[in-house]
Amino acid sequence: MNATVSEHRIVVGYDGSDEARWAVDWAAAEAERTGSQLQIVNAYQISWPGAYYVAVAEQITAAREVAERLVTEIVARVRERGTGIDVFGVSVEAPPASTLLDLGDAGARMVVVGNRGAGGLTNLVMGSVSQQVATHSRVPIVVVRGRAAAVDGPVVVGVDGSASSDTALALAFEAARARGAGVIAIRAHVTPAQPALPLPDVEGQERAALDASLADWTQRYPDVKVEALVAAGRAAKVLVDVSHTAQLVVVGSRGHGGFAGLLLGSVGQQLMQHAECPVLIAHERKAS
Repeated sequence: MNATVSEHRIVVGYDGSDEARWAVDWAAAEAERTGSQLQIVNAYQISWPGAYYVAVAEQITAAREVAERLVTEIVARVRERGTGIDVFGVSVEAPPASTLLDLGDAGARMVVVGNRGAGGLTNLVMGSVSQQVATHSRVPIVVVRGRAAAVDGPVVVGVDGSASSDTALALAFEAARARGAGVIAIRAHVTPAQPALPLPDVEGQERAALDASLADWTQRYPDVKVEALVAAGRAAKVLVDVSHTAQLVVVGSRGHGGFAGLLLGSVGQQLMQHAECPVLIAHERKAS
């Protein structure tokens, strides 16, 4: 690998599956929009219990050659786009989750994964790899799924007033400006059977809270059209529903109120499994 690694870098996992290819295509388009370097990674593990040593050695060599070929081919595919982005690939025999996490920690601006995979990145969303990456990352994570190639529609962001949702707002406005798109900011709430306040008062308080969360960001991004929505219902259902017409849904890594337990609870799980567009999990970028 001959590449000077940039801190303004997008890391994407690739295993040769269609879903991983769509993730690479999404990551390449994002690199074009943001002027980022693109690093494509094939992380694989080999385990054949009971095999003889010579057979294992031969299979290890074969697996390494397959991984290197996959990376070479996908890098060539990206370069054929003709956009001139700085792209390079690497294959490594190592656990996929820890590899992606380590590369993210090493100064990446974002890590991108597909919603399913094969070989080294099997079951990227439904299995343990995606769970580990999404839960433990210290940089934003994008799960590419649904209408992966969508370039129309708004950037949708879930807002609950937490520090995590403030990070989500920052990334949502940044993504919208890069796409020339608008932002739909949604605050979801579930009204109890016997609310302490009349429903109009509850909605008024939710609206005021949402407006307060957006005030600073609308000033920073005056060129981005913003629609603020207060929605009655479970956060997961609200966000999955709007994902049908969005090009990206952005959510905080943790929250409270309508978006409580976003990654470790049911909301994050349902978004990563059922959203109809890519989902950005807004971990705050931290120094390594």
